[in-house]
Amino acid sequence: MNNHTVNPLHIVFAGGGTGGHLFPGLAVADQLVERVPRVQIAFVGRGSQFERQHVAAAGFEHLALPCRPFPKGPREAFSFVSENLAGYLAAGRVLDQQRVAVVVGLGGYASVPMAWAASRRRVPLVLLEQNVIPGRATRWLARSAELVCVAWAPTRSALRCRCPVRVTGNPIRWAESGQSPSARLPQHRLLILGGSAGARSLNENVPRALYKVRTKLTGWQIVHQSGEADFEATGELYRKLDLEATVAPFLADVPGVLAATDLAVCRSGGSTLAELAAAGVPAVLMPYPHATNDHQHKNAQMFTRAGGAVMLDGRELPGRLDDHLADAISLLLGDPDRRSRMSGTMRRFARPGAAAEVADSVLQLAGQFAHTVPAAA
Repeated sequence: MNNHTVNPLHIVFAGGGTGGHLFPGLAVADQLVERVPRVQIAFVGRGSQFERQHVAAAGFEHLALPCRPFPKGPREAFSFVSENLAGYLAAGRVLDQQRVAVVVGLGGYASVPMAWAASRRRVPLVLLEQNVIPGRATRWLARSAELVCVAWAPTRSALRCRCPVRVTGNPIRWAESGQSPSARLPQHRLLILGGSAGARSLNENVPRALYKVRTKLTGWQIVHQSGEADFEATGELYRKLDLEATVAPFLADVPGVLAATDLAVCRSGGSTLAELAAAGVPAVLMPYPHATNDHQHKNAQMFTRAGGAVMLDGRELPGRLDDHLADAISLLLGDPDRRSRMSGTMRRFARPGAAAEVADSVLQLAGQFAHTVPAAA
């Protein structure tokens, strides 16, 4: 009688160079572990410190592959082709050596080599798209995918693929408590978020705007995620303006902070908006002007048209941005009824079961993946 061992289910997440791409993947991975405790999970990306740090903290394996974003000019074309080809070949070796059941593409250029290799080897490919307008990688890879999971219904019409496109919502990390801000803090909280890397425009303009409305800040706590690069300068600006604020380069538990937040000023990436919706936090949205296909502007439009947020796009505004910010923040600070209505609107966008739904879809696609191999002698 032959001895056999059962290989654990092996899922690979591809991409994740930024928090907006990485954290949805980590949320799904956590759900997979809950469902299949022996599941083997690896994250494959470009290998940035941010990426490696958060994957390691979550307890998963990480592998760096060569990759490069789409070239901005002909001088970058050779490097683009050579590095992504090297990444594709390396990804192929990983897939050839390991029994991978499903590859989950998290979006962005860092997802392409592994997702491309999976499609060429007939390894089932699932794509996650966080934004209203799908990114270049999602649009290209969708033609080879078995399933695309999107955060928002309008995204469906922007994808041309034969595979199912499922509106799951955006998988997010969850806070331990869902209590309302008023039940948790003796004061109100204003949160400034520039994304996982921070945002210089917010770091420079929000403190100046808050100085202009300082008489309305009584009873408000200011928490500002600055990013590592602007941490010192942002803290110094608040000190010069004589404004009390908690400034941090990165907030590890954004959902927990949002659970006790009354108003946010932030970018409008898909993951940020999903976290705002889950916590019901009204926001002043400042889209990143250089986002591919201007997707942050499109994201923000969807929320502002519904009435859950106010959008300030610096490209469309005359004069000083901090003046426009001061006006928008002042109105919301002084109108709790409007904030309450906006909060209710934000919650209507929430999809609390997104991570679980994506995890179930991945497992269904894996088809109860299990191999038996002869035990080592």
